[in-house]
Amino acid sequence: MSTNNANHTPVTVIGLGLMGQALAGSFLREGHPTTVWNRTAAKADQLVAQGATLAGSVGEAVAASPLVVVCVTDYDAVHGLLDPLGAVLDGRVLVNLGSGTSQGARETAEWAARQGGAYLDGAIMAVPAEIGADAVITYSGPRSAFELYEPALRSLGSGTTYLGDDHTLSALHEMAVLSLMWNVLNGFLQGAALLGAAGVRAGAFAPLAGKGIEIVNGWLADYAEQVDNGAYPALDSTIDTHLAAMDHLIHESESLGVSAELPRFIKALTDRAVADGRGGDGYAAMVEQFRKPS
Repeated sequence: MSTNNANHTPVTVIGLGLMGQALAGSFLREGHPTTVWNRTAAKADQLVAQGATLAGSVGEAVAASPLVVVCVTDYDAVHGLLDPLGAVLDGRVLVNLGSGTSQGARETAEWAARQGGAYLDGAIMAVPAEIGADAVITYSGPRSAFELYEPALRSLGSGTTYLGDDHTLSALHEMAVLSLMWNVLNGFLQGAALLGAAGVRAGAFAPLAGKGIEIVNGWLADYAEQVDNGAYPALDSTIDTHLAAMDHLIHESESLGVSAELPRFIKALTDRAVADGRGGDGYAAMVEQFRKPS
């Protein structure tokens, strides 16, 4: 199927939740002929008013464009919609911007290949309002498929990033970032609970917490180098020193009537590192605990 002008590739967007609507809207603003489909057709009304074409069925939606972007709940939802279509994917590039595991990405790539289509697995690390601006969106799969439609995909965000041929890489990166996000947020909320017990408002804590996050961010490049090299010099303090501070946090939490579950869990992991002979290493050696199966 012809893609017309490479910079104005016809594109189909399947799934019009808040994120799917943002994706389709961005394609439209960038001049791409855009076909949309959603189980609840009314969700397409605003997009149709902006120039999108509403397909009468998911099969019509896929057939309308060489580039098909799906943004639904998970891989099971993708297969529920597309499995019955069979060969309609032949010669097209399917981009999944939903969420799921690396196993799901691998299985979906294998399925798409059997239908004659190319597959790019993607991960959106942004909120809908950031789509078309500075949204970070990663893609993994055949480089040829990514490069063919890179101009269109870049219309979704300046943070468009190709990770490599391995289809699983986007899902893995998304899970890694989610782990980072939840750990940062849980750390902030634990601190807010501690200070709240002393009558300090979370809003007053937020600026200092932000500075702390900036400090930790500055450590990441050195930590990454240590992890990659498998050597963990104690450049600032040892795990033994961190362990003593963890005891203080546990006792402080308990004395203020705040849950100590999170710091106790962190200390339990750190105790294991010390038992493995890592007490004199830098904190980056904790990665060895995370590498172990639970």
